Amino acid sequence: MYNNSKIAKSVRYALLLGASSAVMSGATFAQEQEAATESAATPERIQVTGSRIQRTDMEGALPVTVIDRDAIDMSGENSITDVIRNTTFNTSGSFRPQSGNASGATASVNMRGLGADRTLVLVDGRRLPTSPLTGSSQDLNVVPIGMVERIEILSDGASAMYGSDAIGGVINIITRREFNGVELRYGESTVSLPSEGGDREEGSVVFGSSSDTTRLIGGVSWNNRDIIYNNAQSWVDLEPWSGYGNNWTELTAAGRPGSNATSQAFANACGGERMPFYFIRDNPNTGLDGCSYQHTAVSAEEAAIGNQAIFLKADHDINQDWNIFFNSSLSRSKYFGRYAPTLNDPGDILAADSINNPTNPLSPIFQETQNDGSPIGDNRDVAFFHRTAAIGNRDTESDLYTRDFHLGVDGRIGNVDVDGGIRRTVSKNYDFGRGYLLRSALRDAANITVDQVEALGPNQAYYRLDDPFGMRYEGNEEAMAAHQAIVNSMNVTTSRVSEFRIDEVYASAAFDLFDLNAGTVQAVVGAEYREETYVDRYDSLSEAGVVGGSSGSSAGGDRDVTAAYFETLIPVTLDLELTVAGRFDDYSDYGSDFSPKVGFRWQPLQELVVRGSWGEGFRAPSLDILTMMPSSGNPGIRDYVLCQSQGISQSDCPTQQVRQTTIANPELSSESSSQWSIGVAYQPTDWLNMTLDYYNIEINDTIRLFGAQTMIDRELDGTPIPDGLGIVREGGIIQEVTGGYANDGTQQTDGIDFNIVGTFDFGEMGRLRSNLQWSHVFELTEAGQSRNIIRDQGRPQDRVTFNNVYSWGDFDFGWNVNLIGSTYAVVSGSGDNVTREGSVGSWVTHDLQVSYNTAWDGRLTVGARNAFEKEPQLVPFGVRDYNMNLYDAYGRIMYFRYTQRF
Repeated sequence: MYNNSKIAKSVRYALLLGASSAVMSGATFAQEQEAATESAATPERIQVTGSRIQRTDMEGALPVTVIDRDAIDMSGENSITDVIRNTTFNTSGSFRPQSGNASGATASVNMRGLGADRTLVLVDGRRLPTSPLTGSSQDLNVVPIGMVERIEILSDGASAMYGSDAIGGVINIITRREFNGVELRYGESTVSLPSEGGDREEGSVVFGSSSDTTRLIGGVSWNNRDIIYNNAQSWVDLEPWSGYGNNWTELTAAGRPGSNATSQAFANACGGERMPFYFIRDNPNTGLDGCSYQHTAVSAEEAAIGNQAIFLKADHDINQDWNIFFNSSLSRSKYFGRYAPTLNDPGDILAADSINNPTNPLSPIFQETQNDGSPIGDNRDVAFFHRTAAIGNRDTESDLYTRDFHLGVDGRIGNVDVDGGIRRTVSKNYDFGRGYLLRSALRDAANITVDQVEALGPNQAYYRLDDPFGMRYEGNEEAMAAHQAIVNSMNVTTSRVSEFRIDEVYASAAFDLFDLNAGTVQAVVGAEYREETYVDRYDSLSEAGVVGGSSGSSAGGDRDVTAAYFETLIPVTLDLELTVAGRFDDYSDYGSDFSPKVGFRWQPLQELVVRGSWGEGFRAPSLDILTMMPSSGNPGIRDYVLCQSQGISQSDCPTQQVRQTTIANPELSSESSSQWSIGVAYQPTDWLNMTLDYYNIEINDTIRLFGAQTMIDRELDGTPIPDGLGIVREGGIIQEVTGGYANDGTQQTDGIDFNIVGTFDFGEMGRLRSNLQWSHVFELTEAGQSRNIIRDQGRPQDRVTFNNVYSWGDFDFGWNVNLIGSTYAVVSGSGDNVTREGSVGSWVTHDLQVSYNTAWDGRLTVGARNAFEKEPQLVPFGVRDYNMNLYDAYGRIMYFRYTQRF
């Protein structure tokens, strides 16, 4: 079928592994090149991610990047999550474990900037379990780094092979196999920028044994990362503006609470010994004195996260034709996050006769004049905004357990290669929160009347907004205990138990159809059946929406998915082959989808491969958004619409929190995609090879969440909001928000991936391998918008890695350069009338590493990631000081690692 000369074989080998964005050691590369040369005379069929047909040529019609074990070690990372996050394909960054988020324990990858739920992650060719915390995306934290052999990244759509979610690309994590002996590994890392926190630890023990017929490998692996508090970062403002400190405002004409953005402080009710962490600061919206709270002094920016896992793999050759295998793993991910004390409900009102009402002349916090000097006016109802610091910080702990059991068989019946198996994955999370607020208890406590207070005995107590800790009762143990009982009545412990279970059975058959002049037509047919069960149970108070500071509500459902697929490889000429594939997926809850794909591979020269593909894909609506109960929350937003009306620039627009109810949409349909790619792979010499691939993806009927900030942005540029969702304003002030998911418009992106690899042999002076990987995005549009959002904040146009390994004797020296392109801080307008202001500069970091291979089969590695301590540019992104999905704020990460083999 092909000329398997030494050069041709070497080209095909290098074009695949040379496309890797990671570094391989010179020694390893040389050994594999030698092995490839030796096997050139008897080529072996192999299978790569994105195709189920085994080929003699490693470079097929689809672009696949390989990150091998040496490259993983050279990265200096201690988790698979961070290895994948740092690839150039993760163009816009991705969600990292963070504090104060219902899905804070989850880590994901976001290929092409299209969203984590449009990137499919596989383990040994099967789906990674779905995170029960999100119900839609997959959590990379459950994969321990110690069990990983390599990572294959298909930077092309693959719904025709794998079904739903494979729109942005596919990441296939290949676990270790055929390992003999014992390997011990331990490492530690320290960070420089936070004054404390953020340190890491990793370790693993792997063992393996094999005979002529049986192979066994297993081990344990763990990694941990300390929490990082906001107050440990030098740039964090420890006295930030927050309307939720101790403030009040007038009601609107309709009797509704005004915005916390226009509130003013209670007189003499902020700061001092009785009010720790409460402080006076000018309200940036009104210029009047406001009572803020030092939430950054107590909250965490990044959560503490840890992972422990045990795994076992075995396979046995029954005879020359049949093999049976078994894979099993159990992992536990731990999470701890801390958020500042809870806010009260934005709709809370102080009655005119409340002892806490500043317009009540009988109140101890009565104000004769307002903060601007104007008369206080008549006694009346007002709205209040209060931070319930007395009940403590909001602490959340999660324990996620993931079990994966996989039993399969592969063999040969006549001239047909068959395989099949059964698999069960169960991910179950236990989530507990402390320090949350029972809204009604605070509302009742704050609205105690003067008459009720006068009726209390000397040892009784009541709640005052200017003394939430009850310090006025010091010396009176009975009254202090009574006050604490009031505080305790507001304090709620929340719980959430979530589970996502997948049971699947699959089978496939591969066979040769017939011979053509150019070679044999090959085909694969297969079928899969999958049952998905999702349960997400919140405690009854949170579900009822009466808990402050907690968001989310119960959801749950099940469905089954039946799929059938085919793939055919047609050698048209000796130099040209076509691949035709298709997959039909039927979902029991919403309907079915068919995904076709056609690809070609043309090799006009031994040194040159031209490849391309066209296909359609889909993403099914996930069970969580189809079945969720209405949930309430207080998301942080920047109300650009209100700021614009007040003449405040977007860069100065302050953050605030609003009340949002998120509802389900059972009428969602799947989103569909159409994508095509074309590229070349070229090796002009035996020491240099390169690839260049163009991709174009269009997604229709996109499924997206419309939260408060998204709808504010749409209000600003005049883009429609789906029916049933929206923002209610009065006098320009947000009163309530109804959010949810909807099918909405078209999303499109296109760009190129370029890779060049050079391998230089200096004889006794060593070897150097250099690898440049560049991803460049031409255009990215979001649903409902026609303009290109590339170079908007968080949307860099370029990501580049330049990796180098110099091997000399027992030493390997690594130098990696990572670049994230520049963006603009503020982008406003629509269509052709777009204004871009403020530069967020390119972010360039350098990683250095030295490894020494000992005479006793040990390997000592020391290194520094971000060796020159590059800091992220401090440009507000959402409610944070910088975009933590795209950049990190760890500074220089010094690490060491020791590996010993026996």
